[in-house]
Amino acid sequence: MEYTKPFLTFEQQADLLMNDRGMVADRDDLINHLRDVGYYRLSGYWHIHKKQGSDEFWEGTTFRRVWDMYVFDRQFRLVVFDAVERVEVYMRTQLAYILAEQTGPFGFLDRGRLPRLSEKRYEHFIEKCHDTYGRAKRGEPFAKHFHNKYGDHHDLPPYWILVNVMDFGMVVALYKGSPVLVRKQIAHNLGINTTVLDSWLLTVNTVRNICAHHGRLWNRTIGNPPKIPRSQPKWHDPYDVKNDKMFGTLTMLSYLLERIAPDTSWRKRLLDMVFGLTRRNQERMGFTGEWRECPLWKPYLSNIESTEG
Repeated sequence: MEYTKPFLTFEQQADLLMNDRGMVADRDDLINHLRDVGYYRLSGYWHIHKKQGSDEFWEGTTFRRVWDMYVFDRQFRLVVFDAVERVEVYMRTQLAYILAEQTGPFGFLDRGRLPRLSEKRYEHFIEKCHDTYGRAKRGEPFAKHFHNKYGDHHDLPPYWILVNVMDFGMVVALYKGSPVLVRKQIAHNLGINTTVLDSWLLTVNTVRNICAHHGRLWNRTIGNPPKIPRSQPKWHDPYDVKNDKMFGTLTMLSYLLERIAPDTSWRKRLLDMVFGLTRRNQERMGFTGEWRECPLWKPYLSNIESTEG
């Protein structure tokens, strides 16, 4: 099908939203926000206010309400990214330590020591290692130092340097390609099995990419949802944690932080934001039913003052 929609100026976009679709707004204010943020980035936040099967908004839909959710999501991404960063740094540290200990500082140079990577994936992984290290040694002092001192003998640095120049997708690939005993040791330390951790790392990487590209997150359906541990009752009784909305992903991050950063105030910062939403918007994130009774959240709720809308 040919795309036939015409280019619209910011003024025309504002008129389309207000006159044709029924959004209530101060025209000049709306134009300024369209100019600063963009029509299609904002469209993800007004979509929930559209009548089903129509481009028209429900009566009384204001741009201020849309903008408030955009601002909430921007702040929400920062809080989520804080948790993602802690998980990411932990995985880099654990992989470098255990793999270097068990397979040697340069164990990745032997494909047999990354037995779960096919030959093609291993070659792609090593190629990306060269690319990322090549960029890092031009800017990162620790990578530059290794190159200047040892580059005549080593094309790539040892694990503890290499993992810190990889993107997180490469870290996930390194974990998935590691020997079974390495994967089991890391998963065991987190209180889960390798199948669950495989899933969780993909979710973390997906969420990380959404945050890094400033995408809508608060009510998003994650393409790689986290597996829910079947054998752990606290995920199911008395409240059954689902993975189809952000609540499941946030529960997964909270669970990991219990083990990685037990003294963090992350949950309070997160829940203070969630409690500032209307009940309907909380439900859109997956905070439904008796979620407060979930053993994974209940211990952290007693000291949090609810300011629900």
